[in-house]
Amino acid sequence: MLAAPTHPAAPTHPAAPTDADARTEATMLAVTQPAYGGTEVLGIERIARPIPGEGEVLLRVRAAGIDRGTLHILTGLPRLARLALGVSRPRRQVPGLDVAGTVVATGAGVTRFEVGQEVFGIAMGSLAEWAVAKERKLAPAPGVLAPAEAAVLGVSGMTAIQALDAGRVEAGSQVLIIGASGGVGSLAVKLAVARGAVVTGVCSAAKADAVRAWGAGRVIEHDAGGRLEEEAPYDAVIDIAGGTPLRRLRDLLTPTGAIVFIGVETGGEWTGGFGRPMRNALRMLPARQRYVMLTARETHVDLERLAEAVERHGLRPHVHATYLLDRTDEALDALGAGEVTGKVAVAIGDER
Repeated sequence: MLAAPTHPAAPTHPAAPTDADARTEATMLAVTQPAYGGTEVLGIERIARPIPGEGEVLLRVRAAGIDRGTLHILTGLPRLARLALGVSRPRRQVPGLDVAGTVVATGAGVTRFEVGQEVFGIAMGSLAEWAVAKERKLAPAPGVLAPAEAAVLGVSGMTAIQALDAGRVEAGSQVLIIGASGGVGSLAVKLAVARGAVVTGVCSAAKADAVRAWGAGRVIEHDAGGRLEEEAPYDAVIDIAGGTPLRRLRDLLTPTGAIVFIGVETGGEWTGGFGRPMRNALRMLPARQRYVMLTARETHVDLERLAEAVERHGLRPHVHATYLLDRTDEALDALGAGEVTGKVAVAIGDER
């Protein structure tokens, strides 16, 4: 549990507003990250509330999502990523990407949102009471979702929907999803099923029932002797785990099938294991089968497609657990330890 700043005892009778009260109104509680490392580097502090700039909106955050990207920003690994994040320490004081919240102010040029509107998407620094987001990285929140559900859709949902697009997954497609029980995998399973695809999911035995419940017709338990070849060939392989050799993946495909590589969590300290998939992409250039190294785009267009899937197909992200803001470290530890099925969320303020 993160240590919060102390507050003075409440007065026993009404008091006139003071300069300190005004300063408090212009501040917020936020998770802060002054250095790279484990969750021990995180704190919770009262800091200045952000101000939206041109093309941005200010959100009263209702919930934030935790994804693998937040873990990478925390650790600063792979080290190559620090060229963008900050070489010696993080450039951004507040971590967090996924968000669901209420628009409370808009910057110049904002036309898609109004004050009071509920939205979801991406806001750098979402692990705070208030956050600024770019208008183009938000969409109206589906009314049927709780804030925690809407908050976990952004990063993983856009990655999942773009992976299925890259794999040309449609009705009747045979698709293998390696890493089906995680944040991206869980949404990829549900979205593929909504498209009418026949889904085979790969996960641990402990999470197999959840993957079946999401609609996977077949589940291969990688720690119980399950073999990927059992249900081949596939029209597309969505490789989220990143540990299967290229030759084996190609053997699982139809002659014109596609491998969509999303990530790997077992790579080296400097490149994070991305050297091998880059070499794979080059090796696959002359082949009829396709190899796609997915770099997810953060766009309101795909957020709106996710919202449509919620409204039309009943898509609901699986929220493994919801933590309070001062327990963000516990949420990150659970994700890093592989304990999470689906997604984890952080509730802000009264959103419990």
